[in-house]
Amino acid sequence: MHEATAVAGGRCRSYFDAATGMTIDNGSHLLLSGNRAALAYARTIGQADGLVGPDSADFEFYDLASKARWIVRISDGAIPWWLLDKSRRVPGTRLQDYLPLAKLVWASGDKPLGEVIDCRGALYERLIEPLFLAALNIEPAAGSSQLAGALIRETLAAGGKACRPLIARDGVGKVFIEPALEYLEARGAAVRFEHALHALRCEANRATQLVFAGETTTLAADDAVILAVPAYAAAGFLSGLRVPTAYRGIFNVHYRIDAPGPKPRMIGLINATSEWVFTFPGRVAVTISDGARLFEEPRAEVAARIWREVAAALDLSPESLPPWQIVRERRATFAATPQENAKRAGARTQWGNLFLAGDWTATGLPATIEGAIRSGNRAAALAAESNRIAA
Repeated sequence: MHEATAVAGGRCRSYFDAATGMTIDNGSHLLLSGNRAALAYARTIGQADGLVGPDSADFEFYDLASKARWIVRISDGAIPWWLLDKSRRVPGTRLQDYLPLAKLVWASGDKPLGEVIDCRGALYERLIEPLFLAALNIEPAAGSSQLAGALIRETLAAGGKACRPLIARDGVGKVFIEPALEYLEARGAAVRFEHALHALRCEANRATQLVFAGETTTLAADDAVILAVPAYAAAGFLSGLRVPTAYRGIFNVHYRIDAPGPKPRMIGLINATSEWVFTFPGRVAVTISDGARLFEEPRAEVAARIWREVAAALDLSPESLPPWQIVRERRATFAATPQENAKRAGARTQWGNLFLAGDWTATGLPATIEGAIRSGNRAAALAAESNRIAA
């Protein structure tokens, strides 16, 4: 494995931050219990216990405008009994409000979400918008209805057993990255850091050479290559490759604090700049999707404003701003519009021994950990098939 940077993981990594004196994630990554590829990955590297969450599919919310709190409790089975119970639904919604979501499950083609369902009302504002904004990383009304439909099929339509929120208890680095590197090392795989690919040469129907700084690797007849780089980098290596070209950013804030008393591991904020707040031992993390609007604002002002929202949601003192750090990812994901979704390349290329992986490839899902792992599984299976054919 050739890694261009000094660390593995890409956008899914942890690092020590001197400003706060703690190890933080570059972003708060949420999984759901229905993410079968990600959970299988965690089991393979011995980290199934590193993902924690509630025993049931409970989603807690706090509305800063009305000061209202509620918990959406999704019943376990595929039959949505929870919709019949007013205390488990989104406040202010009726059973019939949920029926239009079926349009997403069965819709053909791909349109902006706002052309398929009504992006207004209590259900949208208090559940659908925050969930889809987090998953698509774009204002949901402009997002891909095809990708939104895939999310519904694999989560809400499958019942609460597929919707339990899971977070990496000790950080994504300790759960997803460090054990994976140990797993590779134990099996004789070589991992080279700060070894960026400069060029990829292809002849006829196969990749033939990998060019690094001061080093060229000629590929043998039974060698296969998996190119797992950002979309813009893949397009630079492979002339004519069609890839997404529009992106959306994510804005994260981390606070060092031991929040007293029991706190929810995750809470969604409504009518706030903050969107999702995650609590860990000794720290609180806030994620704001499609957050480019905040990138140019003064960092200290944003950190203070978001802390006031967090303090209100978690019943903490708004005056005592703890040590903080902001992490901004300008090109965190491709823009999940129908137009950009249509540009996603498949794992196969025109070269028989060269395959693509990454959350931007055509996984059928938005740019998520689950999609990234599925893409890697697909590319690895194709590479193994290519190897058998060559042999």
